Amino acid sequence: MQILIYSYNYYPEPIGIAPLMTQLAEGLVKKGHQVRVVTAMPWYPEGEIKPEYRGKLFLREIINGVQVQRSYIWTRRKRNLTNRAAFELSFMTLSLVQAFRGWRPDIILLTVPGLPVCLPAALLRLVYNCPLVLNLQDILPDAAVHTGMICNTKVIKVLRWLEKFAYQTSDKIAVIADGFTRNIQKKGVPSQKIVEIPNWADIDFIRPLPTETSYFRHKYNLQNKFVVLYSGNIALTQGLETVVDAAVHLQHIEDIALVIVGEKRALSKLEAYCQPKQINNVHLIPFQPQEKLPEMLAAANVGLVVQKKNVLDFNMPSKIPVLLASGRAIIGSVPDTGTAISAIRKSGGGVITPSEDSQALSEAIIDLYHNPEKTKRLGKQGRAYAESHYSFESALDQYEKLFQETVAGSSTKLPEFIKL
Repeated sequence: MQILIYSYNYYPEPIGIAPLMTQLAEGLVKKGHQVRVVTAMPWYPEGEIKPEYRGKLFLREIINGVQVQRSYIWTRRKRNLTNRAAFELSFMTLSLVQAFRGWRPDIILLTVPGLPVCLPAALLRLVYNCPLVLNLQDILPDAAVHTGMICNTKVIKVLRWLEKFAYQTSDKIAVIADGFTRNIQKKGVPSQKIVEIPNWADIDFIRPLPTETSYFRHKYNLQNKFVVLYSGNIALTQGLETVVDAAVHLQHIEDIALVIVGEKRALSKLEAYCQPKQINNVHLIPFQPQEKLPEMLAAANVGLVVQKKNVLDFNMPSKIPVLLASGRAIIGSVPDTGTAISAIRKSGGGVITPSEDSQALSEAIIDLYHNPEKTKRLGKQGRAYAESHYSFESALDQYEKLFQETVAGSSTKLPEFIKL
């Protein structure tokens, strides 16, 4: 097949959707398909285009057999409604130009977030007369509204319309968790349109490795420490302040180190939160090179998944499969309903504490610190679950089957008119 992947994010961006879409595209190429990716100049998570990609309107690259077509985006570190609107508009218009510069696809895969790009994707679907599969990585605008990122009622109304439009104009919707299925079914999406394909971890690349020999421990003076690691996005949905507050309760145990790895600007804000507390057991470390990820994860005794109370069935942390694959026990400081708690419980690889409860989080850390056999057992159970449920090969086969069946059964029609 000739497959077009339409995504805001792609390699070399280190976290979020980019690694997933990169692995999927390259995996499809290895299976003999032609893949081209329409994406932006790399900008995430720093919020600005990487230096080597600046000053270009369009760029075409061939990366591991994938044709990558990039376009300029308006992006600024300061996050406000005006900058976000300019970002969306720039990507919508310029990416559409790139999408028409290439062969006609047999099928289009569109990743969400964000929502406005569903408009050019729907146009491509009609012009190319090919089916469109929507891949939901987050459910918008639910995520933005519940976390307080968007409060303007007019903007929310437009986003709700775009959400409905995206669901209607897609032939199939691939969701990453059962909570997503329940969410969009309540919004009128028929069950036969929904396919559940969990996000994956490269279980050959991410694998259990010796802890004490990790370069990461030596580089950051973590030898002989019980390392509790959070690595990933630091945003409104996480609430990493809970981890810092837990560190206050853990100061009396010198062997415990809480390590937070993230984007430098976000770390500086977290550092400002740490300073008044006068703690020395929190280590704030910038993102590591992608090739060092397995060793960084191996440096941990425990991996953290952290969410705020208002994050329910519209977000599934992509770090869960990765932590499970690393063979490390998980502590989930997550809401008592939603996708994250369900995934961790099913895996048997972790323990749960109430969201935004620093005392409960510190107690869970102390329990695993004093019970190394329990910690090892959880890690082994998590690894076994990752091997059976989160392998990349399984996900790749499912996407390939979905594409083949959708192409075989497609009958592209004009979307129904949706009133604002």
